[in-house]
Amino acid sequence: MKKVILSIGLYCSFLQGARSQEYLTFNQRNATSISSSDSSSIYKKRTLKFEEANLVSGYYFQDGNNSAITGGIGTERLTDFANSFELRFSKLDRFNRLHSFTADMNIDFYSSASSDKIDPLTVSSASRKDTHIYPSLSWSVKDDVLRTTHGFSYSYSTEYDYKSHGFNAFITKLSKDKNREFSIKGGAFFDTYMAILPSELRPLTYPSGAEGDKRGIAYKPRNSYNASFSLSQVINQRLQVMAIIEPSYQEGLLSTPFHRVYFTNGNETVEKLPGTRFKLPIGLRLSYFAGDRTVIRAFYRAYVDDWGMTAHTTNLEIPYKITPFFSISPFYRFNTQTAVKYFKAYAQHEPSELFYTSDYDISSFTSQFVGMGIRLAPPGGIAGLLNWSSLEIRYGYYSRSNGMYGHSISAHIKIK
Repeated sequence: MKKVILSIGLYCSFLQGARSQEYLTFNQRNATSISSSDSSSIYKKRTLKFEEANLVSGYYFQDGNNSAITGGIGTERLTDFANSFELRFSKLDRFNRLHSFTADMNIDFYSSASSDKIDPLTVSSASRKDTHIYPSLSWSVKDDVLRTTHGFSYSYSTEYDYKSHGFNAFITKLSKDKNREFSIKGGAFFDTYMAILPSELRPLTYPSGAEGDKRGIAYKPRNSYNASFSLSQVINQRLQVMAIIEPSYQEGLLSTPFHRVYFTNGNETVEKLPGTRFKLPIGLRLSYFAGDRTVIRAFYRAYVDDWGMTAHTTNLEIPYKITPFFSISPFYRFNTQTAVKYFKAYAQHEPSELFYTSDYDISSFTSQFVGMGIRLAPPGGIAGLLNWSSLEIRYGYYSRSNGMYGHSISAHIKIK
């Protein structure tokens, strides 16, 4: 469901930060190189090698008073317990190219108080609780002679009213001096949504979507296509920058059928939005290595789309190594955005309007996300388990200017 996906998206971006904390390896390698040193030209045994496993588990909670399901008013309370298990393997082929294989399984268990308002008389997994399952498989190959890396991935996602298939491919090219890298990525996602309607707005013969009452319900497609172009450059031994542009295009059912909209005359209908949307984010990343203990990571992104939304996001994270085996990572993110031109608050839409929504996720607001990560990497392993190489715990607090807020906490264990 749309609100849930947005909330979990926030949480997943939080977990991604948890996987990016092994930061001082830069100074332990050639600091003027983007990639590791060339593979040895001598023959190496070509067996599949286990590289690492990553276990991430986290909890997310949010609340607010602008639920789109009830027309822009009412509780936004949601909880999500997310779990991820990732395995990585590698193998050299007869040309000494490094092949990497990754299998990832993710399972979220969430509950949403506002979703229960779709049909107050029906208790179903569509209305209050659901499980979101999204595995993925990826492969890449690195050629040190050509200085290229390319790969492909497939992902699948399913929950009660939604299924998705995703395909992604990428290629990167490293300069001869290994100080510059250009990357191109492309992806396509093919989604299918069950068109569940609010109980009072269903035709007499239209099913509710609950278990045992799906026969004859409509299924609607939504397709998304995205690209990414990035250029990274080592400026000197301390500073590295990257510029990113990520255009995307969506088509199909972009509104959510169980989101209510109330007009100024008191009448009620379901959300209606255009069938296409073009988005254009442009970003700049900066990594500055301020000595052996501290890294400063900064990010800025500008965003615009053809629904009238503009946004600006800044992010700052400063990992600091207190001892060789213990580090902290305070972080802060600020975002400001304008509303899409189809948004109005509860009971503010005119019946003559062609498109309308009261979803506060695409309204005008500012938001902040602040928190701290703690990472342990003792030489004897976590709790004396040698293969358990590191443990990281991260907490973040999210708040919006419209009153919505959330808490997120995660634990990440790396096994090698």
